[in-house]
Amino acid sequence: MYLHSEVNNLFKKIRNKQITIAGNRNLKIYGTLQCKSGKRMKQTNRVFFEDEAEAITFGFRPCGNCMPKHFKIWKENLQI
Repeated sequence: MYLHSEVNNLFKKIRNKQITIAGNRNLKIYGTLQCKSGKRMKQTNRVFFEDEAEAITFGFRPCGNCMPKHFKIWKENLQI
């Protein structure tokens, strides 16, 4: 997990596919880098992950806005 404030060469890491997922540190939600909700969050709350598996490992859940299929699966698993 990378904190937004501690990422050097952010755009280079995104271009090289070292970062593919962004998340909100306070809400524990992750989503795509193009997510409208994610783009509105404060930079102090923003974190980045190499992939979805890493976000899940840190206890984050998928965004219902940009990842509705993943969110639906996550929500169904909660109700079991």
